[in-house]
This record gives sequence, C-alpha cells and structure tokens, in this order.
Amino acid sequence: MVDFQIDDTVDITDVVCPLTFVKAKVAIEELEDGKVLSVKLNDGEPVQNVPRSLKEEGHQVLKLINNGDGTYNLLVKKVEE
Repeated sequence: MVDFQIDDTVDITDVVCPLTFVKAKVAIEELEDGKVLSVKLNDGEPVQNVPRSLKEEGHQVLKLINNGDGTYNLLVKKVEE
C-alpha cells in the first residue's frame, strides 16, 4: 500500500449537488501543483461523479478509500494546468 502525503482536506459529505463539484473544484484550485487533496464524500452519486469530474479536468485520481460508514476519501493530485 502506498501512503500519500495529504496537503489539504475538504469535506463535502451532506453537501447537495452541484455544490459537491464546486467545493471540490475550489479546494483543488487553491492547492499548488503536485499537492494532494483528500475529498471526503458520500456513497452514491458523489462517489460516482466527483472523481470523474476532477479527472476530466486533468487532475490525477490517486486512490478512493472506503471508510466503511457510507463515506469515502478520494485522494487527488493537482496536475499543472
């Protein structure tokens, strides 16, 4: 298992779509290139759509961790635009 240094965290559990995308996008835009963001999100639609959305913007999805409580932590590395 590879451990990643997490540089910032954003919790978007209990946030209604499309604010989930907005909060995740703002959080990663505030990071420096190469830094890792941990996004805590709910199962279901957020876990299906937020990783894809960030990947489409060119960021690197490193890992999706199931917390076992209906939430996940998504680790995303900011890629230079």
